[in-house]
Amino acid sequence: MTDAENSRIGILGCGLMGRGIAEVAATSGFGVTVREVSSEALETGLAALRASMDRSVKRGKLEPEAAEAAFARIGGTTDLADLKGCDLVIEAIVENLDAKVSAFVALDGLLDRSAILATNTSSLTVTQLAAATARPDRFIGMHFFNPVPAMKLVEIVGTLMVSDETMTRARTFAEAIGKEPIVCRDNSGFIVNRLLVPYLLDCVRAHENGVGSLEDIDAGMRLGCGHPMGPFALLDFIGLDTILSIGHIMFEEYRETRFAPPPLLKQMVQAGRLGRKSGQGFYNYG
Repeated sequence: MTDAENSRIGILGCGLMGRGIAEVAATSGFGVTVREVSSEALETGLAALRASMDRSVKRGKLEPEAAEAAFARIGGTTDLADLKGCDLVIEAIVENLDAKVSAFVALDGLLDRSAILATNTSSLTVTQLAAATARPDRFIGMHFFNPVPAMKLVEIVGTLMVSDETMTRARTFAEAIGKEPIVCRDNSGFIVNRLLVPYLLDCVRAHENGVGSLEDIDAGMRLGCGHPMGPFALLDFIGLDTILSIGHIMFEEYRETRFAPPPLLKQMVQAGRLGRKSGQGFYNYG
């Protein structure tokens, strides 16, 4: 998949992560087909993708002609069958096991035997998804980070069943779109979330216990540890509902209290305070 001109990449989902992956693939010369479940969701996703490219042009990171050419390489569809000719399909839909398994079973019956299936899951184990298909040797985890156009890292997650060839092809593709891949063992959270999520949950517990204000905890981690963003600003950026879901999944996997979401986080989500995307989280963005 280093030959961008003769390779086509399928993206399942045109939400925040899916359209980010589509953008970096298209700007790297790959043809891309993005599939959404409805015309409205597809239109919204492609409009946001185009807006992201326009911002890159305004910031001088992308030439106008290159942006036009990249956007022209992207096709949108609501029909799963339109992904049939893809060499690699990356799933970036809701973090729900049943939804992902259903999508992969359908894709497995559509794609050529040589095609690779990849999941962008951030917390589910790749093995349980791969085992639902007839191509576990060509199934891999490719965990991108938000915002995809800016973040260089991709976690490449292998399983007991994956072939060396698939691992190599996944790493080669990641490098071809300008990313720096690291290889992880298949465990819930992989490397980054295995370390990051307990830290964020512990910061919420510290605030609950009166250790410090939101502002002071954030300032302490920025100024004392050199973090570019404090934990509560980061929680709001990621989405409190996303962190809550990941915490539940990881606690179910490990049964360790450090992965258990604290009451305050649950209450924030129940109140609809999800972070930046809802206008209010730990901070107010109204």
